[in-house]
Amino acid sequence: MVSHLNVIANILQVTAVDSVARKQLGVRTQTNLGVLPFSHIYGLTLVALVAHYRGDQVVVLPKFEPATFLDAIQRFSIEQLSVVPPMLIHIITNREAVSKHDLSSVRFVYCGAAPLGTEVIEGILKLYPNWNIGQGYGMTEASPVVVSTSEVDRLVGSSGCLVPGSKAKVIDADGNQVTAHETRGELFVQSPSIALGYLHNEKANAETFVHHEDGRWLRTGDEVLVRKSAQGTEHFVITDRIKELIKVKVPTYILPTSLSHTAATEKDSQANTGPLLPPLCPQGHQVAPAELEAHLLSHPFVSDCTVIPVPDLRAGEVPKAYVVKARESSGRPDAEIALAIRKHVEDHKARHKWLRGGVEFIDAIPKSPSGKILRRLLKDKEKEKATPAKL
Repeated sequence: MVSHLNVIANILQVTAVDSVARKQLGVRTQTNLGVLPFSHIYGLTLVALVAHYRGDQVVVLPKFEPATFLDAIQRFSIEQLSVVPPMLIHIITNREAVSKHDLSSVRFVYCGAAPLGTEVIEGILKLYPNWNIGQGYGMTEASPVVVSTSEVDRLVGSSGCLVPGSKAKVIDADGNQVTAHETRGELFVQSPSIALGYLHNEKANAETFVHHEDGRWLRTGDEVLVRKSAQGTEHFVITDRIKELIKVKVPTYILPTSLSHTAATEKDSQANTGPLLPPLCPQGHQVAPAELEAHLLSHPFVSDCTVIPVPDLRAGEVPKAYVVKARESSGRPDAEIALAIRKHVEDHKARHKWLRGGVEFIDAIPKSPSGKILRRLLKDKEKEKATPAKL
């Protein structure tokens, strides 16, 4: 239950953040592109409502179609884009088509709804070095913005600073409040924009809206850390959904070199039966899918991807990548592409983050209208594979 007061409070919070930057940059009003669905809280609040409250013009498209999207930017001299990561990934992976359009009017790109990896940001800035790229973080229960990036205080990899009128605390896995920078924990938030609750769902209310000695808090379920920017302001870096973290709980072993780059299939972890070396991580590790996804997108063979956990006899669960192949991989056998993708991870990431669950190719990554990856559909697909057929 999101009230009018919740939404109005968030409009004022976001506008307060933007007004500081706009004053410094000399921006009174601007033209925004409304390509996000207004049925989603991101598009509704940040585009349909915030933009009009500021007096901005909004050019509305019925849906995201790459050609129409690019044409609109050029035709209406769009200054701010409010997007989701797949839209930016499309720009990077379709450079030839994008280069035919004049996108020089764009000043600020605001991205939300899903994590935007450093590799994607760097890829965009190589193409358009004059673009300012910022992220925001929020959820429907916060109407939606919790932290937001100012154009004049950006920190690559962060989602910005806490919006005015809000309070936050970070709680570690032992239930202790985090007081140091660069220390991970779950984010809890207080704000006038926090929703009233879930209608007729007391179980969900008790789990999400918790009462501590210092009041009612929204338990986000997201792992974060706080990092200082060059200007000394505290930015929030969203690691991933706690429920989405892949928990490599039991010892992970190094396979012999001859077996470490085998072709990627679901049976890899069971097929590699060579002699094992001593365990590397007896305490276990957590792997953020968003980190691996951002890294995979920097490989020329990858057009889109997602990472999910799959069961493993030795490690409990391990990362597996679902990949949409890019045009650059055309003509190459799947085994060669999979090997190259796995090696890309192994050359740059710690062993517990390697794709020991394999690489599987798919035509499209399932996503919601707002751009969120629907990992649960792929997890269900994995469960179906593991379930013996009934006679």
